[in-house]
Amino acid sequence: MASKYIVYGGSQSYFSMKLVAAMKFYGAPYEFRGKSPDVREMVESRSGTHQVPVLQTPENWMIGDTTPILSMLDERYPGRRMFPLGKQGVLVNMVEEFFDEWIARTMVHYRWHYPESARFASEQMVRGNNPDIDEATRQAMQEQITDWGGRACRATGTDSVIQQKAAEEEYERILVSMEEQLGESRYLLGERPCAVDCIMLGGLWAHTWNDPDPKKLVAKFPRVIDWCENRAEQWDGAGELAAFPEGTGFSRFVLKEAVTTYKPFALCNADALSHNAKAFKAVIYGEEVSYLTREYPERSRQMIIDRINNRLSGDDKEAVVNWLSDVNLQDCFAP
Repeated sequence: MASKYIVYGGSQSYFSMKLVAAMKFYGAPYEFRGKSPDVREMVESRSGTHQVPVLQTPENWMIGDTTPILSMLDERYPGRRMFPLGKQGVLVNMVEEFFDEWIARTMVHYRWHYPESARFASEQMVRGNNPDIDEATRQAMQEQITDWGGRACRATGTDSVIQQKAAEEEYERILVSMEEQLGESRYLLGERPCAVDCIMLGGLWAHTWNDPDPKKLVAKFPRVIDWCENRAEQWDGAGELAAFPEGTGFSRFVLKEAVTTYKPFALCNADALSHNAKAFKAVIYGEEVSYLTREYPERSRQMIIDRINNRLSGDDKEAVVNWLSDVNLQDCFAP
């Protein structure tokens, strides 16, 4: 049996860097590798996905999807759980869901709607997995990646100028809340990291503190920069998360945002799936927006419902259901 984990992914990938952050917090022995042409077929066939990241375990399992990966690693590193047990775990999961399934679209928008960032990121991607590539092939591959980026923007609803502007304003509000929270606690939900910190670091490392255009915005927030470059990784294993249901100012801010954005998107996507519709429309920021129907956001939402249904005792479940009503997200997550 191998003595370490291998993370196959890309340093420009939101979810790859989320997993890297988690591996650092777990203190797990790991190696990061790009999904280069010589391993691509093996990784994809064994994991059953073309997406990154994929984690190869010491037992030689190949697993995709960061949220179940973190749940597995929580059992292996119980003193360093990224999803705490009980009611706190639901709170963490819901805040993480907002960034996994909603803010991912903002990362896509910043990267592919800004020409300088698109050139920068596509060259990093091509060079990272193909270091010896010739110039003509490099250019062709960059054009192919950039074309995919444009399609991804359309599929995730950031085609219109209204949506682009609103998404950027939303991300700036997130950075303002992060800056405030990091002045009060070491991490975003308390004095120790959790899955929310992993996805936030993934976004900064892979996208907004990497790509030239969003980097200009992030540069206005010194605590966020210091956290993602230095402080976040300096965890000694101590500390506690904020109590349920109060959470932190950051978690309360995120859940309030989710009511007007993530919630209508997730429920309309679920309805479209139930009718086998390929696309759907939802009203976001006062504009009717078209989205490609996707299975994964619904599967991810159901994971949270399953957590509430199957991992909580009667009193804890009742407390969570009441809290969901208080934060106006009961129709998304109440069992």
